[in-house]
Amino acid sequence: MTPVSDESEITDSIKRGLANEIMDVEGNEILEMEDQVFDKMSYNVEYRGSPDEKNASQKPVVCSRCHSLRYYAKVKDPGVENLLPDFDFDHTVGRRLMSIGGARTVVLLVVDAADFDGSFPRKVASSASKTIDENARSWKEGKSGNIPRVLLVVTKIDLLPSSISPTRLEHWVRTRAREGGAGKITSVHLVSAMRDWGVKTLVDDVVKFAGQRGNVWAVGAQNTGKSTLINAIGKCLGMTATHLTEAPVPGTTLGIVRMEGVLPGKAKLLDTPGLLHPHQISTRLTMEEQKLIRIEKELKPRTYRIKVSLPAGKCIGAFNLMLCVACSSLSQPMHAGHSVHIAGLLRLDVEESSVDSLYVTVWASPLLPLHMGKMENACTMLEEHFGRQLQPPIGVGRVEELGKWVKKEFHVSGSIWDSSSVDIAAAGLGWFAIGLKGEAQLGVWTYDGVDVIVRNALLPQRSRNFEVSGFTVSEIVSKADRARSKKHQNEKKRKGSNSTEASSSASSSVSPADADSDPTYSASKSNSSSCSMQS
Repeated sequence: MTPVSDESEITDSIKRGLANEIMDVEGNEILEMEDQVFDKMSYNVEYRGSPDEKNASQKPVVCSRCHSLRYYAKVKDPGVENLLPDFDFDHTVGRRLMSIGGARTVVLLVVDAADFDGSFPRKVASSASKTIDENARSWKEGKSGNIPRVLLVVTKIDLLPSSISPTRLEHWVRTRAREGGAGKITSVHLVSAMRDWGVKTLVDDVVKFAGQRGNVWAVGAQNTGKSTLINAIGKCLGMTATHLTEAPVPGTTLGIVRMEGVLPGKAKLLDTPGLLHPHQISTRLTMEEQKLIRIEKELKPRTYRIKVSLPAGKCIGAFNLMLCVACSSLSQPMHAGHSVHIAGLLRLDVEESSVDSLYVTVWASPLLPLHMGKMENACTMLEEHFGRQLQPPIGVGRVEELGKWVKKEFHVSGSIWDSSSVDIAAAGLGWFAIGLKGEAQLGVWTYDGVDVIVRNALLPQRSRNFEVSGFTVSEIVSKADRARSKKHQNEKKRKGSNSTEASSSASSSVSPADADSDPTYSASKSNSSSCSMQS
């Protein structure tokens, strides 16, 4: 068996989906009770025509809204979109997922690898675990008991660095899922629907647990890739057309889409609308702002090395270090006073540290500008650069619309300096990875209501080349700088023209008669003439 530390990249086994440890859950197959609530999408009709006609018939017919989403990645009419009623997940889906009778239930708990904690459906996971415990007891007592199978599907793993260890990743996923309330997971699948990594093994498990008459529900937050995943499952099972609309727009799926004829027998595959997580900062952003935070390529680390200074004569009692004799250097707090901004959305303050340097690695969209500077200038950054060099938010007026700027305190520690030990993650955005051999007191600023958590590091590696202080080079910063320079030039020209007009009007206001009779004017005229002559 290969040690975790030696398994340095995503191997062929993870791409085929073979690196899964399946844990069977006992259960029995119960005949399905017919439910006519949802519209059916049946694809098991035999077609008797020419190949061209057959291919044409397999192209889905979509409405204008879906057409706009498929080909332009935007809704046709945003005004009408706001009038659509919210989807009541608990009432419409929750009761069926947790019912004690009916057909077998398989829950695909879909989570975004690049925003695991922000996109993790905690309420559904805890409800499913509770239902499994209750129905398992009923089944053992000889009563009817439908035990849901929960398959945790981590999508978009192609966005994580290819150097990540799949064994370590799966262990990390299981730990985070357990802490999020998913105590009863049947299996974990690391999947990239875009590259077909892990889809085959996922399909095998779905077919195995659904049986001939089961219901398979895809559940997850908005934009976790549920529809893309279902299309990949259909493709793996021989479905040639893409029937579900895919778009990087929250709320693409409005209602339950029921697909028959994809899975064997009478088993059904059901896509559900994305769960709205208000604690994700992405839910507050406009479409243009969401484009900037969206991660579409493999993540690359951007690392800062922060050197901290040591004030004399202070003890680090807050850190409870073992060495505290005569205020030795090991027992004194380093007052760092440095801040790192991720656009105008998240700020990390390194307030105190027990070591002379620590490493902050930013994992977020490469389109987002960063800034590192002194903590004492942080308020100036908020007033002068949010909405300009630091976007999103796009525009100064959007800063207040996003909410109140609030602070959270975190105490972190690490045992090694050359890799990250802990993450501080903001839901819907990205995370700071902290590498240090010691302890530190950190302050994290973001908008009120955005979920910020501390966790074990997902990606321990950091960049070989360190970022420098100031703004990172980006199109947003360059554009804002050009606009600012142009504004200053226009103001300078306007001031120059105003002063010229004022001087000319002042000189013209003195008439020749007044000039001859005014001794002050005559004196100033002679003085200026003498200065000219001397020069």
